[in-house]
Amino acid sequence: MTHFENLGLEKSLLNAITDLGFEKPSEVQEKAIPILLEDDTDLVALAQTGTGKTAAFGFPLIQKIHKESRTTQGLILSPTRELCLQITNELKLYSKYEKGVNVVAIYGGASISEQANQIKRGAQIVVATPGRMKDMIGRGMVNISKIDYCILDEADEMLNMGFYEDIKDILSNTPEEKSTWLFSATMPREVASIAKKFMHSPKEITVGAKNAGANTVQHQYYEVGGRDRYPALKRLADANPDIFSVVFCRTKRDTQKVAEKLIEDGYNAGALHGDLSQNQRDLVMSAFRKKQIQMLVATDVAARGIDVDNITHVINYQLPDEIETYTHRSGRTGRAGKSGISMVIVTRSEIRKIKAIEKKIKQDFISKKIPTGIEICEIQLYHLASKIKNTEINDEIDNYLPAINDVLQELDREELIKKIVSVEFTRFYNYYSKTKDLNTTEKSSRGERNKKDSGDIPTNGSVRYFINVGERDDYDWMSLKDFLRDTLGLEKDDIYKVDVKESFSFFNTDAKFSGLILETFSEFKVDGRFINVEISKNPGGGGGRRNRDRGRDRGRDRNRGGRQGGSRKSHRGKSDGGSGKKSNRRKGFY
Repeated sequence: MTHFENLGLEKSLLNAITDLGFEKPSEVQEKAIPILLEDDTDLVALAQTGTGKTAAFGFPLIQKIHKESRTTQGLILSPTRELCLQITNELKLYSKYEKGVNVVAIYGGASISEQANQIKRGAQIVVATPGRMKDMIGRGMVNISKIDYCILDEADEMLNMGFYEDIKDILSNTPEEKSTWLFSATMPREVASIAKKFMHSPKEITVGAKNAGANTVQHQYYEVGGRDRYPALKRLADANPDIFSVVFCRTKRDTQKVAEKLIEDGYNAGALHGDLSQNQRDLVMSAFRKKQIQMLVATDVAARGIDVDNITHVINYQLPDEIETYTHRSGRTGRAGKSGISMVIVTRSEIRKIKAIEKKIKQDFISKKIPTGIEICEIQLYHLASKIKNTEINDEIDNYLPAINDVLQELDREELIKKIVSVEFTRFYNYYSKTKDLNTTEKSSRGERNKKDSGDIPTNGSVRYFINVGERDDYDWMSLKDFLRDTLGLEKDDIYKVDVKESFSFFNTDAKFSGLILETFSEFKVDGRFINVEISKNPGGGGGRRNRDRGRDRGRDRNRGGRQGGSRKSHRGKSDGGSGKKSNRRKGFY
């Protein structure tokens, strides 16, 4: 196993790495750092968002600049204000033990004169957005004619945002003999053009396949009718009670509309698009980072540079026009080795786009069913029971217990449990019990789900199981699939549609494995705890072999994120389409 000590970094940087808790370099760091330290060379590095690219260029840059000189020696261009500030903060942490290193962030929405003064006081490294940097060059406020290193971070995103001409103008003000390091998730034509025009025989490293998606992300698509797109979105949220997600729309108008409807329906949602002022944007992002917003509805441009840990889902409310854009969307989850899920809501006419994306990202999508109302009720019921079980007792309630016991004394234990659970469960049941199935197609194997005698072991089709372990037991969809496969001695394709919730999960197999599974888990213990597996009473997401989870299996997600904050208010008094009288409206950021 490679360690940072083997990459050629100085002791002061290794000390900073220790303080940051980095244990071993990521693949892009392992490949890029030795190359950049060894030679003054141009470099093209292709790696997904969230793979540690900032450290890959940050540590070599800090080591190579002359700390005693106050001249600007390194310029880093990034697509957005948020990413600009993030890179600046990380470089300051990297240079913690380097005396005299000054890193300055240059971006729009802040005082240009103050930023110019910071540079005049001496800044060896400038991190800038293209628009503000071009403006300051035009005003003579910054001199980059003597820089030694120019880094283009998230180059494809900058070009997608329309910064091609700005980048060309900025680079034309830099010396010919500098080293240029280009980091990008994909390599579209415009990025290749920049590399050809401004770089000299660059070395190239690729983490994974070119333009491929991260293999820590599971890709799913849900086929619905055109009018059912929003109801489908709500059901996907309700079927994942701990969701912490970014929902992508094509236009600012759709983004605002969907966010407002979600807020109106009681979800902790917010909108992020180009019509927001910088102050509004900061409020939204602050709420999202604190997980006060659990569904951030965003346009592609507005979401560029978002770097928030532990996003569980990316939901493509609408597919983007460019496949590269989908790669960036899905890259918001499954970061730093953790698992994530990218969902796509599509109509029948858009299925061909799924095939095109599969070919480009070199990964398969799983065709899944929108959960039925009863399936959602089942998930919410288990979630509620788990929430009650894991709630920390407030001792202040002891003073009230005698009066409470008097009120509840006529209820036996079973009746009391039913009433407690029914407080929340009834809301979901009343809302969903009579709603329609949103799925546009039916598969023959779904006929097995209609068996009235749920105690029978199915003999054919796909079987959905409940298992009493989940995220609290340090499982995600990848590691739970590994556990089941190893325990049962099955192949990876034999277990599919793995959905992990907070303290329970679901998975599917073909019916031929049902006897083996139920027998194996009849008296099965892990660390003294019984692991129970049952056939789900409302088995959703059947399907056959073509729908199986064919995603690559990876290791366990050790540092789990999830939806935090308060629970959603009830929105069950409204139709699936979100119409009706406004009720329980929660104040949102929009």
